[in-house]
Amino acid sequence: MDTTLLIIAFILGIIEGLTEFLPISSTGHLIIAGDLLHFNDERGKVFMIVIQLGAILAVVWEFRAMLLTVTRGLMVREPVAWRFASNLLVALMPAVVLGLIFHHWIKTYLFNPYTVAFALIVGGLVILWVEKRAFHPHIKSAEDMRWQDAIKIGFAQSVAMFPGVSRSGATIMGGMIFGLERRVATEFSFFLAIPTMFGATVLDLYKNWHLLSVTDLPMFAVGLIGAFVSAYLAITALLKFISNHTFVGFAWYRIAFGLLVLVTAYSGVIEW
Repeated sequence: MDTTLLIIAFILGIIEGLTEFLPISSTGHLIIAGDLLHFNDERGKVFMIVIQLGAILAVVWEFRAMLLTVTRGLMVREPVAWRFASNLLVALMPAVVLGLIFHHWIKTYLFNPYTVAFALIVGGLVILWVEKRAFHPHIKSAEDMRWQDAIKIGFAQSVAMFPGVSRSGATIMGGMIFGLERRVATEFSFFLAIPTMFGATVLDLYKNWHLLSVTDLPMFAVGLIGAFVSAYLAITALLKFISNHTFVGFAWYRIAFGLLVLVTAYSGVIEW
């Protein structure tokens, strides 16, 4: 396989991992990077979805102890474990239903730098709005959530089907609005990412299997490794960061990056 293609795959894998769990939109960054690297055809779009598996595995590894505890609890019908698992399932439903309905339309019409730039700016403004409001969280752990809380967060996550919104950003901000403590909202976002991203990957592979071949395996392997390593680093850093910081810095980054894309497009510096 072409070495240049492997380098591109590694770069995109690093971008996916670093941005997936930060409220800055991994899909948006991948679309823009793919456009710059001329890796934005149909196969490239499938690649950008599939390498999310690397980021998923990073979450599983970071929270392996809790996931094992929940799994054991489900086997012995422990109420806390069942409530946690059922909340994840409930929160997943809006994205599943809406994703099945709008998946093709979204990939066809919204996977471009202009819609991403718009979503980055609007999402940044939303984060600033959320951070300026005085919310009083009453949910101190994921186990304290009710199914009503979970469904609200699920609908918040579904907004992120619009490229550039950020799945983690929508979930975390939604969680904070609906009463979750900042760290709880962030951790629940990580857990919810596992079934959400795994399902999206399987769906995309099923619908686009004809675009791939055995010769693509090295490219996907490099991308997955890059995504796993960078996602693990990003997760551990974010958990430390939120203990004494807000998400305001991420908001201003989103706004600046979105404006940069629009300015370079308008001025003709970059042909997106």
